[in-house]
Amino acid sequence: MSPTITPQDLRNLLTDYVQAYPVTYHERPIWREPLLVNARADDRFDRLPDIAARDHLLPSGLLAETRSVVVFFLPFKKELAVENHKGDTPCRNWGLAYEATNRLINRASEYLQGYFKARGYRAALTPATHNFNEAELVARWSHKHLGYLAGLGRFGVNAQLITPSGCAGRMGSLVTEADLGDAPLVRAPELCLHKNGRKCLVCLKRCPVDAVSTTGIDRRLCWERLKSNLAKLEALAGMDSETHVCAKCQVLVPCSLKAPPRTKETTGGE
Repeated sequence: MSPTITPQDLRNLLTDYVQAYPVTYHERPIWREPLLVNARADDRFDRLPDIAARDHLLPSGLLAETRSVVVFFLPFKKELAVENHKGDTPCRNWGLAYEATNRLINRASEYLQGYFKARGYRAALTPATHNFNEAELVARWSHKHLGYLAGLGRFGVNAQLITPSGCAGRMGSLVTEADLGDAPLVRAPELCLHKNGRKCLVCLKRCPVDAVSTTGIDRRLCWERLKSNLAKLEALAGMDSETHVCAKCQVLVPCSLKAPPRTKETTGGE
């Protein structure tokens, strides 16, 4: 009989891994304590083709015997958000953080996969980024939408997932045949100030190409800006061909580093 794995086991495992990671892999220590949730792979995930992408994979598409979905968030430290807040274009360190975090997500996911395997459970995963349909600019495996359904966070006007540690960071996920149950971190219907009827929309004002609106994100405008940044900015010279970054709508807004209070009017960033 395979041993029982608890949500706290996984959270402790990931926290220890992320804390040791900068020394192990000679990376800058740019991450705060990670968040992790797990959820039963039940019919709530059948909504993915409707809320994410028409061709979005279901958990069983990665692993036929999937019983649980695991989603984690790696929040950036405030100093990085402060640096990227300046001007209308991303700083070099934000681009480097994007690349470093993709490496961390992939390695952490493989580490968790190995943890499950050592205890007799199979697990399956996808790359940290660029598993998307470039014609429609939607992911075929959206970590954010999985996190939404599993209770890791709620979407803001900026289309980022607001978690208890904010939205400035990156996410990863995997599925496993281990039955982990449900362990959400967020149960509130909304965390976005605007969606809770409060004054904000700072993210809308921060977008340099007006791609953010209360009715949704203009994906094409956003995507063209990301490509232009990589092609034209000296700050991003020599970076990977998939380093498409901006994040002006994520940094130093009220939901950057924490979920904002839902009962207090807010007008500016943190």
